[in-house]
Amino acid sequence: MTSGKGVEDPIDPYLPQNGNRGYRVSRYELDLTYKVQTNRLTGKATITTVTTEPRSRFTLDLASSLQVTRVVSNGSRETKWLHRNGKLIVTTAHKIPAGGALVLVVAYRGSPKPIPSMWGEVGWEELTEGALVASQPNGAASWFPCDDHPSSKASYRISITTDSAYYTVANGALVSKRTRASQTTWVYEQTEPMSSYLATIQIGPYERRSVGSGSVPLFAVTPRRLRSAFDVDFGRQPEMMDVFVRLFGPYPFAEYTVVVTDDELEIPLEAQGISIFGANHCTGQRSYERLVAHELAHQWFGNSLTLGRWQDIWLHEGFACYAEWIWSENSGGPSAHELAVQAHRDLARKPQDLVVADPGPQLMFDDRIYKRGALTLHALRGKLGDESFFALLRQWTQTRRHSTVTVEQFTDLAAHYTDEPLRHFSDAWLVEKTLPPL
Repeated sequence: MTSGKGVEDPIDPYLPQNGNRGYRVSRYELDLTYKVQTNRLTGKATITTVTTEPRSRFTLDLASSLQVTRVVSNGSRETKWLHRNGKLIVTTAHKIPAGGALVLVVAYRGSPKPIPSMWGEVGWEELTEGALVASQPNGAASWFPCDDHPSSKASYRISITTDSAYYTVANGALVSKRTRASQTTWVYEQTEPMSSYLATIQIGPYERRSVGSGSVPLFAVTPRRLRSAFDVDFGRQPEMMDVFVRLFGPYPFAEYTVVVTDDELEIPLEAQGISIFGANHCTGQRSYERLVAHELAHQWFGNSLTLGRWQDIWLHEGFACYAEWIWSENSGGPSAHELAVQAHRDLARKPQDLVVADPGPQLMFDDRIYKRGALTLHALRGKLGDESFFALLRQWTQTRRHSTVTVEQFTDLAAHYTDEPLRHFSDAWLVEKTLPPL
């Protein structure tokens, strides 16, 4: 779709510069080498796609801080390319028909750095010793060329070579680890479809160990000094996993890993199959168990079921926030209703100028989205009753597993669990600015 003088309409008005038309990525294979001391990244990305319309010009998202050295399309070196303003523009030697295979190989290098956004800096970030990647919503292009939009899901193979002194984590299963001299190559395979912003690499002076032997394998990747504090702060994760599996349905991935960096982080960060916490979240006093529950819940709501447009962010954050309340009432804390009453009281004192279903990019991560999204679910639970409400959640996570989701799909599914029309209810909670009574 184009407008004006051949300029393509944005895929998502919340992030008009992100996302690309004309193809669908099915797989990324990233071969990376990273020097920790100098923050130098050398990469080769092999991107397998299928075209959706006949064309010879394609674009990828790639930060300007990285320099492209070579582009090959379908094995042809007669590929023209231009890299500017965060876009890699590739022109193939011949027009490719709709439904055709397009394999792009991009070689690049540079010093990766976060991408500035209205929500802060996102993407690749240097630590005191190592690096982390936290890309929500548009930071993936800080470290590899991609179609950086959440509706673009693909499988990944991530190979990262770095100094042997460091432990390295990426999404999926570790399929090989090879050490040569002072360098170690780690290869991870992420088979379940993943949005680019959920792809991650974590490098640091870490050790990895198993911290749960239930139905879902749980792992901790932490500095040795935080080991005992971790065992207190995250000690109830196995029980938490059991509660969420019972109420939300089967865990959507093979395993779950928590990384704790040696540095402090303002907030925990999510990736597919992985959550990243700062050393400050490891106090040995279980001070942040609410956030432990929140990040775990994102594996269902955000990572397996991923929004197709950023205006639907409450489908991630409202559900993860409500999961905090569900864990509280299932672990001896205040009930979800008590927490909902308190949250409703707090929200009633705040400005009533936010539309949950379309908050606008500036308010996309406003805390009111989290709390009012959770209140919407609690009100729906009250309307449906516990049995139907949790049956709805389990059907939602099963039927939409590993796919892109919309608010309409959720409200349509919810309508099957009641004889009453839900339109007025949905409008009151999601479309009206004024907070409805609980």
